Amino acid sequence: MTTSDTLIAVFEHIDANRSPFLERLIDYVRHPSISAENVGIEQVGALLVEMLSSIGLETSLMQTEGHPMVVARWEKAPGKPTVLLYGHYDVQPADPIDKWLSPPFEPTIRAGRLYARGVGDNKGQHFAQILAIESHIKVHSALPCNVILLLEGEEEIGSPHIAAFVRANKDKLEADLAVTADGPRHASGAPMIKFRSRGVLSFELRCRHANSDLHSGNYGGVVPNPIWTLVHLLGTMKNADGEITIDGFHDGIEPPSSEELAAVERLPLDLETFTRKLDLSRLDAPAERSFYERLCFRPTLTINGFHGGYSGPGSKTVLPSEAVVKCDIRLVEAQDPHDILRKVSAHVKQHAPEVELIALENMSPSKTPIASSFTAPLRRAFLAAQGEEPLLIPAGFGSLPNYVFTKILGIPAFDTPYANHDEANHAPNENLTLDCFYSGIRTGAALLHELGLLRLDEA
Repeated sequence: MTTSDTLIAVFEHIDANRSPFLERLIDYVRHPSISAENVGIEQVGALLVEMLSSIGLETSLMQTEGHPMVVARWEKAPGKPTVLLYGHYDVQPADPIDKWLSPPFEPTIRAGRLYARGVGDNKGQHFAQILAIESHIKVHSALPCNVILLLEGEEEIGSPHIAAFVRANKDKLEADLAVTADGPRHASGAPMIKFRSRGVLSFELRCRHANSDLHSGNYGGVVPNPIWTLVHLLGTMKNADGEITIDGFHDGIEPPSSEELAAVERLPLDLETFTRKLDLSRLDAPAERSFYERLCFRPTLTINGFHGGYSGPGSKTVLPSEAVVKCDIRLVEAQDPHDILRKVSAHVKQHAPEVELIALENMSPSKTPIASSFTAPLRRAFLAAQGEEPLLIPAGFGSLPNYVFTKILGIPAFDTPYANHDEANHAPNENLTLDCFYSGIRTGAALLHELGLLRLDEA
């Protein structure tokens, strides 16, 4: 394909400004914005308002019942599509600090990577989008399409207020499509477009029997053990064959289309390398289920942590009085987290009525058809910016709040990750390769260009 002179000029501007763009990214990620600890949120929100206003966007810091949203807009292209670019300026806590090779908020470059908390998830990726917007304005004094930028301050704590915010501000967020640059590229290094997002439901199961820990000899076999109570309960929720056995759990799940199944068949997979890197002897049950079918179309039930009794050195012959297990369920279209919570609650009451269920965060799944009219311009943008076709992933493996776009705003939502596949997001030594950062800016610029070639009656 040929790249138009207007986009080539933007690419040349990006290439000429690599050093100052990197310096500005370093300055941005140096500012902590940890939502779970309410550290730096207001300061970074204000920083973004100043930054986005300075490049010519109408920007405001909009309050929610939790942390504020940054909303910026440029809508001076009549007859052209409006793209809503979503990202989040909050980051994960940096713990465990002692595992970092350099301090998490002192950005450090090593071997072509920038190391800092939040640089991949998600500051570096939405900052690339911001620089793409700025580059078009610097070169052409305008954007090729209309843009709304929505940056959230609570994504890392489950986006508890985004749905209410979007419902209350539908008129301010009216767009034709939503695009998120978040998460890692494919393990092969190829760029990709993801069309679904899995939802999530997190909860705790708590059990207490006696009013204190007891001697396992004097009381064992008489006093019930809360750890065993939870073990037996969990065994009724998922069996050894890998099947989730909660009554009604699979009702209404929307099966993949033939087009989605075909897309999965085309995805590259080096299973030997995958298992070797993780020191795995096998995949989770059921063994006959294909790799990408599991990640794209199947719900999961995961035990995140199990706590109770003694875990120190040596032995302690104690019968614990209480235990707790933390779980999450990844949801697929069209599971509803509130419906699934009711079914989990009914299951617990049936099998272990003395166990307390505590609901934590939840997020609905979302779906955009691969056949969307916006798929082609997104593919062309990747090809123009990165020189290769993106993989089409029917469903993202993690969870993003894309449901607020597909289910509340009623528009298609796409995830176009810019980060390297080994970005270590949520972990020590989070990083973003400089190549991914620069290609992300180019891809963001190409996306705006390709959307600007469309008329609304073509979209």
